[in-house]
Amino acid sequence: MLRVTLALAYQQQGDLAAAVPHLVKATELDPHYSGAWRALGVLYVELGENAKARLAFQNGIEVARDRGDKQAEKEMTVRLRRLVRQAGGESGEGGT
Repeated sequence: MLRVTLALAYQQQGDLAAAVPHLVKATELDPHYSGAWRALGVLYVELGENAKARLAFQNGIEVARDRGDKQAEKEMTVRLRRLVRQAGGESGEGGT
């Protein structure tokens, strides 16, 4: 929880690069904390690292499902779909 809080503080200050290692460590320390996965995915999106964001959201969705956290699962599923859609749009205009 402390690592996530530190990362969010860095993120709010605009120091996204400093936030990443704290969220990565948070997911290592507690791989069953869906909030850390969600925050990591969001951070990667902000950094433009969409492949890493997709992986974070996929891991987070799995964790949320296992824990019965429907709200986190739904939010990360929506964010993941946007990334997938965006990736499809990048390869050619007028995607579905």
